[in-house]
Amino acid sequence: MNIGLDMMGGDFAPREAVKGLQLYLSEISSPAFLFLTGDEAQLNDLLQEYQISSSQIKVVHAPQVIGMHEHPTKALKEKQQSSIAIGFHLLATGKIDAFISAGNTGAMMVGALFSIKAIEGVQRPTIATIIPKENGKTGMMLDVGLNADCKPENLNQFAVLGSLYAQHILGIENPKVGLMNIGEEEGKGNILAQAAYPLLKENTDINFIGNVEGRDILLDKADVMVCEGFTGNIILKLAESMYEITKQKNIHHEYFDRFNFENYGGTPVLGVAKPVIIGHGISQAKAFKNMIKVAQKMIETDLLGKMKSAFQK
Repeated sequence: MNIGLDMMGGDFAPREAVKGLQLYLSEISSPAFLFLTGDEAQLNDLLQEYQISSSQIKVVHAPQVIGMHEHPTKALKEKQQSSIAIGFHLLATGKIDAFISAGNTGAMMVGALFSIKAIEGVQRPTIATIIPKENGKTGMMLDVGLNADCKPENLNQFAVLGSLYAQHILGIENPKVGLMNIGEEEGKGNILAQAAYPLLKENTDINFIGNVEGRDILLDKADVMVCEGFTGNIILKLAESMYEITKQKNIHHEYFDRFNFENYGGTPVLGVAKPVIIGHGISQAKAFKNMIKVAQKMIETDLLGKMKSAFQK
């Protein structure tokens, strides 16, 4: 198993990426082999400083870096020796089985959609976020920003992708799927919600429980909550702000600590043909470690194979 890690992506790279790699290798009994894309001179110094054995890694020199605010398509085209572009080349040619970066999100999405492409039958790939439930359980929501406008068929496919991820990565047996809406009753909501409901209800590949409201998000009503990316992104950013406020006001509680994105690593791009994980730009060591762990679990469970099978039916 080979996993590619962009060492230059993120506000605190490459040092935090190296520290995350050290954490991963120290905690995992059977670690994956890591291909590290980035500036060879910088990386070699840091790898030596943190005493990371060369037996589990290979540095792939990438002299260019795509900045966080560069235009994604233009940057990927003009910077083919960047750590992101080389990472996607390794993934597309089968040298690695998954690719991770906390760098330019747009460039990661362009790379995922055009270098790797969608699973056959998937109309639109999606991105998800983990939802910490008040009872200690974990759920997920998708889409959270990739698809601001959606068709009913898109939400139906998000439900299938999310259910497979919840089952095989989060360990939720027969995950309950809910449609984000402004009321519980069938027939509620805007045109998108009203049209998506019957598709979800008739979908025998998911365990659809009906509509869920904003007050249900943090409760244990649904394991997978589907919506278009406009709504999902607003909910995600609100949740992130709650965590920041608790830190600013020095409020300590184990529940609010679960809103720390570093606990979950990054956002998987669901619906593309190979595992791609996008990290937050402010990712530090813990987030990098957890991104690698998620990528490894996606490979070990053959999640992408199961997704491909689901859309071949």
